[in-house]
Amino acid sequence: MANLTYSHPRTYGKDSRHCRVCKTTRGLIRKYHLDMCRRCFRERATDIGFVKFAGRRGDARVISRAR
Repeated sequence: MANLTYSHPRTYGKDSRHCRVCKTTRGLIRKYHLDMCRRCFRERATDIGFVKFAGRRGDARVISRAR
């Protein structure tokens, strides 16, 4: 019997989108049309132009896009 898993292209849903760098479908950031997984984003965030800044409580986990 032939393997029918992924025998047709996905056009919607989670499997239709993947990271443009490593091609994984997990942890995808789609905001601003980044289409990168969270791991690749953390490696390349400063190159793209994102900068960390402190939030209201001094929380440095907030990431903003530099203009």
